[in-house]
Amino acid sequence: MSFVWDLRARLYDVCEGSTLRRGPAKSALFRDMQGRVLFVGVGTGVDIAHFPPGRRIVAIDISREMLRRAEPRRAKYAGDLKLVEADAMNLRFPDGAFDTAVTSCTFCSVPDPVRGLKELHRVLRPGGRLLMFEHVRSRHPVFGLTLDLMTLWTRRLGTEMNRDTVRNVLAAGFEITHIDSVYLDIILAIRGRKPDARASSRKSHLG
Repeated sequence: MSFVWDLRARLYDVCEGSTLRRGPAKSALFRDMQGRVLFVGVGTGVDIAHFPPGRRIVAIDISREMLRRAEPRRAKYAGDLKLVEADAMNLRFPDGAFDTAVTSCTFCSVPDPVRGLKELHRVLRPGGRLLMFEHVRSRHPVFGLTLDLMTLWTRRLGTEMNRDTVRNVLAAGFEITHIDSVYLDIILAIRGRKPDARASSRKSHLG
């Protein structure tokens, strides 16, 4: 699959420059990055401009060519930012290694989204944050059908336009704390967390 994204790297900036990508909304979401951060699907690094300064971030992508193109943007970031070639469905990081996991128009392209989200769940510490800027299938009948039809073509390029990402997040074991609509109900800013069983146990003892 990585070779597909290597080929798409040359057009990636144009696609990600779409007005529906909503830079200010991304900046608002990314401000919630805390502690050690895992950013999934960095592509050519167009989202780096929206990262808050001074964070410790490991940004991954499955495509070596995407990462090569992201390097100049990485070098300009005012913080600790490392680029790593990795597959979201098979992360090489230990359990609980990160405090925050972030995605940006990524889980439309992960072949098995629930498996990928379970990997994020695994590498997050208990109570860790999940921040997702994603496009999803609309609940509006006409828009939903339009996205279904678009997906007949886009899935050939590795992108599904009609994923039920909110349901997938819950299926992977996360709690959703807040959802903001960025564009209709098609582009969402999703905030979630990995439940902390230890904190719940402490509360139950105190109660």
